Amino acid sequence: MNKKPSILIVDDESFYTEVLDNLLREEYDINIVSNGTDALAKAVELPQPDLILLDIMMEDMDGYEVCKHLKQDLATKEIPVIFLTVKSDVDDEVLGFNLGAVDYITKPMSPPIVRARVRTHIEIIQLRKKLEQMILAR
Repeated sequence: MNKKPSILIVDDESFYTEVLDNLLREEYDINIVSNGTDALAKAVELPQPDLILLDIMMEDMDGYEVCKHLKQDLATKEIPVIFLTVKSDVDDEVLGFNLGAVDYITKPMSPPIVRARVRTHIEIIQLRKKLEQMILAR
């Protein structure tokens, strides 16, 4: 049996973590942390998450800083990060993409949009891993 892809949800607002957990747990293994420090620690634990849903506005360390650390670490730089945010300013999105995020989901969240974006990025990472295995097998 194939294991479910794993998602690390990082948000300090329990309302959003509960919504995302309820929305995604049937298809994915979900881990939840409420701050950037715990996110950085959880991202290096094995098995590593296949995808990180990361809130931007948090108390201890904002999502931009967390993403920057993730992308500078060889152990975590390949994990795709989707930002969760109430910010819809173009400059904020550009900053996030420049730091290495692969997508944005705005709050309040639309369940079909969340599912579609998560599914797309999980498929991309699975295809990339499959391609890497094929290359190594040559």
